[in-house]
Amino acid sequence: MSEPEITIALLRADTAGELLTLRRAAFVTEAQVYGDPNIPPLTQTLEELVEDLNKENVVTLGAWLGHRLVGSVRVELEDGKATLGRLAVAPDLQGQGIGTQMMYAVLPHLPEETTEIWVFTGKDSKQNLAMYQQNGYEHQHDQVAGDLTYAYLRKILGDAEPAE
Repeated sequence: MSEPEITIALLRADTAGELLTLRRAAFVTEAQVYGDPNIPPLTQTLEELVEDLNKENVVTLGAWLGHRLVGSVRVELEDGKATLGRLAVAPDLQGQGIGTQMMYAVLPHLPEETTEIWVFTGKDSKQNLAMYQQNGYEHQHDQVAGDLTYAYLRKILGDAEPAE
């Protein structure tokens, strides 16, 4: 399947409403896998999202198809480590490579001293786990949080990273 022509750019607080809508649509299927409508991406408020978008140690990118926000990823930066989260793609465009494009689009936004990228997803999220592993992330450990078990994966950055 060919990848759609998208533009990836930093998201600011003025896109919070659109971003919240995208994330809720994208994470409904994840909530259904776990039978839990209260996963964090579905319970975050608009005010909390605006606060997150304004944090200095967080980079949030959006994927645009024309004027439509169709994907996003959040990256928290901390002491040489980046943690990817809330990778979301509009349900009607999932499986077309947008998530993979988003993962690589974060690289130019990472501080030079970043040596590793971490990501976590639900242990039963087979499609997510496969995408991360196909892109060089290796499973490190699982962690139980309430009724959910999260799989943590890590990618070590080095000279082999593609230049963006």
